[in-house]
Formats: sequence, structure tokens, C-alpha cells
Amino acid sequence: MSAICSTRCPCRGGKSSAGSRRWGSAVWQGWMHISDEMPMTVGGCSYARRSRQYISVARRKRWRHCRRYTGYSHKYVMIELFEHNKTAYEAVLELLEDTNRACVIHPTGTGKSFIAFKWIEDNPDARFVWLSPSENIFNTQLENLKRVTGFEPKNITFLTYARLMHMSEEEIKALAPTHAVLDEYHRAGAERWEGNVRLLLKTFPDMQVLGLSATPIRYLDNQRDMADELFDNCIADSMTLGEAIARGILPAPKYVVSLYTLDKESGNYDDALKIYRNRIRKSSAAVRAQAEECLEKLRRALEKSIGLDKVFSKHLKKGKYLAFCANVEHMCEMVEKVPLWFRGVDAEPSVYSVWADSPTAQQDYKAFMADDSDHLRLLFCVNMFNEGIHVADVDGVILFRPTISPIIYKQQIGRALSAMKGGVPLIIDAVNNFENLYSISSVQAEMAEIINFYRNNRREDEVIVDSFEIVDEVRECRELINRLEETLSLSWESMYDCAKAYYQVHGNLEMSTKYKTEDGIPLGNWIFTQRAVYNGDYTGILDAGRIERLNAIGMNWSYVRDAAWEKGLKHA
Repeated sequence: MSAICSTRCPCRGGKSSAGSRRWGSAVWQGWMHISDEMPMTVGGCSYARRSRQYISVARRKRWRHCRRYTGYSHKYVMIELFEHNKTAYEAVLELLEDTNRACVIHPTGTGKSFIAFKWIEDNPDARFVWLSPSENIFNTQLENLKRVTGFEPKNITFLTYARLMHMSEEEIKALAPTHAVLDEYHRAGAERWEGNVRLLLKTFPDMQVLGLSATPIRYLDNQRDMADELFDNCIADSMTLGEAIARGILPAPKYVVSLYTLDKESGNYDDALKIYRNRIRKSSAAVRAQAEECLEKLRRALEKSIGLDKVFSKHLKKGKYLAFCANVEHMCEMVEKVPLWFRGVDAEPSVYSVWADSPTAQQDYKAFMADDSDHLRLLFCVNMFNEGIHVADVDGVILFRPTISPIIYKQQIGRALSAMKGGVPLIIDAVNNFENLYSISSVQAEMAEIINFYRNNRREDEVIVDSFEIVDEVRECRELINRLEETLSLSWESMYDCAKAYYQVHGNLEMSTKYKTEDGIPLGNWIFTQRAVYNGDYTGILDAGRIERLNAIGMNWSYVRDAAWEKGLKHA
């Protein structure tokens, strides 16, 4: 008998879905199983992979057969996982037998959600609750699942973390789940969401829980490791972005470094130099001479550098690209520059824009996806595609959003690597994310580490890619900017001392941006700048060490207006 059905199908001699009964294959000898008559099979199932040549009598019987014993009333292809996800899934099942907890750490674009859907498929009588940061993420995952397999699971209660937060203890008890999926589980560590996530886990201690994330560390939240906090470090499988590229699971990109803040054509060049001149003028005499010398070298280097329009015309081709922006105002500013920056690629590009609160976001997104013209097509976005949502058939991404968050950085470049269009995905870093806490150089280091591991263990055949192209169009300028920032960072220490003194008197760092110390030091403006750099609105150096030091003296990273609103909400 052909091994064509799932392990729970009676024709395999396996258990029923309820696990209470075992059939012998002889009972099913009358069934016409599909094997050689079909050109291809999917996993252990008889459905042809992406083949719709014909439907035989045997296939129709097979559908009735699976419908009867799995409870799924429609025709679908049994889920077959890619090898890396199959390995992870087997490890998940092994861990769940012992601990009821398991998590998978795989990069964006490697198909983590299919591991959870396979788990659901193999447990049709279980009651699943699926937690996710947004409905968009979950709906997109379901659409991908249906498109690939036709499978539409019916035994899932979907909740966003925000919805769970507002549920009472009685409502949580009424869910009565036997299994749970915590998608993007690092988000469960957010202060406003964490309480009821832990209440759910506490209410159902025997519930099996699977977590999925590409980035379990909450880097800007005291480096909290949510794999440890939520899953007791029961990690079924872990893979870095560099490993996924080295193994050929994700494509190797072409990474181009530029700086739109120093673009000559758009006037940003003069603005940037003016900002540095103002900073130098406010610095101490000991710093000023060295900083002015460095600034002059930077000015000469910028005069020789190519503008962003030349960078785009040199590296971009007509196709589809996502452009990530910091906020709606910033996005509008970037859209205004399209005729200037992209004229060398296409005189009439198609421009779309979406943001989280836009009433036409879905409509605009679908229009972008449906646009198959031969023009350059740009989708400018704010807080839409960083996390979880798969965007197919794009040629690359443009990073206009400065971020010090490794989570956001990985998610943004993951949009390009997971597009599955073929060829070499293009990433244009226009904001110097190149040198942040986690950057493309970190991906290179991850690749080198895994390649070295495979070579030392005589598994060189598993290495598909050992490098990728990085083009640095502003290397000299970046080095001079870094030198200038290091010179001016002496004044950062002085400003930090002022902030610390203010905290010791007032117990917080909440002040007007116009606030100055008795010595005339513009401390309020400096505090505002630190918040702006942290939130990705300004470019600057704010590493984990500085963040930790500011946290220690009561830094609130929300803007004063936002913080006041949140405080009012708490007292409402």
C-alpha cells in the first residue's frame, strides 16, 4: 500500500484523530489510493504539488476518506514542511512531550507559521488559541496557507495581544484551550500585554504552548530574553539570519549603503553641515578645534560624493520596492523627493503609501500588489510591514527609517529576503543603519560563524552561499561622520552629567524642550534629541550602553506630549 496519507489516516494503520482506536490497513483495501498514476506527491499525501491536471476517481475517494477522518470538509493539500521547518517541527513535538513548552527562533521569511499550522493540522480535535500582534499578520498567514495548500483550519480562536489584554479572568477561562500559539512572542513582553499573557498560561498549566519569533531578545527593554521568560529556554530550533542565507534558505542580498541626510541635490547636504556647525559652536573649547577640522574634511568629501539620485539610477531597476519611513510626516517628505531621486530610473514611477492608521491602507496595498506595469513601483510605508506580514514579489527595500532596534532592522531587510521573486534582492540603506547594534555586518559575522562550524564538522555541502555583495557609496563620509560624532561625544558626557544632576533634584527628566540650566546649558533640547534618536526620528549615536545609563536616571522615551496622554489615560 502506498504511503500517501497523514500519520493519523486509518489507511496508514495509525490512530484515529481521537487516539482511541486503531485500524488495520486491510479494512481499507477497497480504496483506490493514488500513487504512480499521479505525477507528483506532496509529503506523505496523494495530492499533486501545484498540479491540477485532472481529478481521478481515486482522488475523489481520497478526499472523502480524509474528510471523514480528519474533520476538514474541503479539498486541500496536506502540509509538507521544508526540510529546515520539518526538523524544527520534530524538535517541537519532542519538547512538548516533556515540557508543554517549545519555541522556534527562525528569521523572517523562512515559513515559521507553517510549523504552527502543521501542528494544528495534526491535532484537529484540539482547541487552539492563536495570539498575534495584529489581525493583519494572522489574516495574511491564513491567506498564504490557503493559497499554498487550500487548508482552512476551523479549530482556532484568534486573539491579538491587545484584545487579550482587555479580557477578564472569566473570559480567559471560557476560552478553554488545549493548545496555544504565541506568534511574535517577543511582543508578549510589552508592559501592557504581558499581564494577561501570563494569566492565560497560569490558568491553563497543562496547555501545550508553541512560540514563534525571529527576535526573542527585547534589546531596548533591558535585553529581556522572552524565550527564557515564557518558555524556560525550551528552544526547539534556532537559526540566525546569516545561517539562513548561508544555507540557501533565504537569498543573499545586494546591500548598498548611502545617506539621504547628506544628499547634495535635495539640500540635505547643507542642512546636515549646518546642524554640525551649531553643535560644534555649543561644544567646549577643547573639543571645538578638533571638530571643526573634521567637519571641513567631511565637507570636502561630500563635495566629491555622488548624490542619492545617482545611487538609485546606478543600482535600481524598474520593479517593486518597499520604502520604510519613520512616521507619516517623514513619509510625506520622502514622497516629495521621488521626482528628484528616482528620475534616472523612471520619469513616471508609480507611488503608493500606506500607514497603520490609514483608512485606505488595505486598498492602497492591494493596488500596489496588483500593479504589474513596467514602471518603477514604490510603496512607502510606516509601521505596516516590519513584522509578520509577507509581501510577495518585491525586488527590494529602501531603508529611509533610522533605527537602533535590531528587531525592526531584521524585520525590514527580511521583507526583501522573503519576497521569493527570484534573483538577487536589493537593500538600499539610506540612513546608515549599517553601523547599528545589529546590522548587515552582523549578518556577515553570523554567516562566517555557521560556515566555519559546517567546515569543522565536514558538512561543507550544506553551505550554499558564503558571501554577498556590499557596496558602500559613502564610506569616506561615514568614517568622517563617525570621527566627528566621537569628538562631539565628549559633550554628550557633559550633557549626561547635567541630566543626572537634574534627576537627583527632580526625580525625573520631564522638562520642556526650551529648558536650560542655570548655566544656560540647553538640557531640554538635549533630552528631546535623545528621545528623537531612540524613536528613529533623528540620526545619531545612541548605543545600548547610553540607553541603559539614561534609563537609570528615569528617562521616559515617549515624547512629553505622548507621555502626558498616557498618564492621563491611566487616571481615566
